[in-house]
Amino acid sequence: MKVTVDLTKCTAAGQCVLAAPEVFDQRDEDGVVILLNASPPDELADSVEEAAALCPAMAILVER
Repeated sequence: MKVTVDLTKCTAAGQCVLAAPEVFDQRDEDGVVILLNASPPDELADSVEEAAALCPAMAILVER
C-alpha cells in the first residue's frame, strides 16, 4: 500500500489522525497533516482507507 497526501488540499480537520494515528499526525502550528508512514503495513489498510474516506478535503490517496 502507498499513501500520499496533498498538503495544499488539507483543511486540518484531523479525521485522518483519529482514524489512523500510526500513519498520520498534524503539524502543531496549523494542523496540516503529516504523513508518518507512506508505506504502512497491510494490517493498517482498513484504518488508512477509513482515514481517506473521512477526509473532508479528499487530500489522501491510497494505492494498493
